[in-house]
Amino acid sequence: MEITAYINNIPIKRNFVENLPYNIKLKSRARALRKAGNYSEVVFWQQVHKRKFYAIDFDRQRIIGNFIVDFYVKTLGLVVEIDGESHNDKEEYDTMRENFLISLGLKIFKTTNIRVLHDLENVMNELENFIIENYSIR
Repeated sequence: MEITAYINNIPIKRNFVENLPYNIKLKSRARALRKAGNYSEVVFWQQVHKRKFYAIDFDRQRIIGNFIVDFYVKTLGLVVEIDGESHNDKEEYDTMRENFLISLGLKIFKTTNIRVLHDLENVMNELENFIIENYSIR
C-alpha cells in the first residue's frame, strides 16, 4: 500500500483510478475555463496549487469522460466541485454526472462558491476531514 500524503500525521493511501475516459473534444473548453478563472475557484486554487495543501497535487478543470470537473486529485481519485449559480435548476444533470463519476470509483467532495468565499477555513478543514475519512490507513 502506497502512502501519498500525511494529514495531521495520519497516512493517506494512494487511490489512483486508472484509465479514466477522456473526451478530447472538451480540451479547448477546459483550457478556456482555466483561463477564465471563476473567482471562487481561483480562491480555492490559491489554497491548493503548487502542493500547498499537504503536498497533494490538484489539477484544475480536468476532463473525465464527457464532463469537466473543477478540481481533480489523481493520486486519490478525488473530485472537488465548487457549485455556484451555474448549478441552479440542474439537479437531474448533476445527479447523473455524480453517478457517472462514482461509477468510475471516484469520490466527490462538494462545496459552494459562497462557502469558499466566506468560510474558506472551514471548507479547507472539511476537505481535510473528508480525505482522512475516505483515504486514511486505519
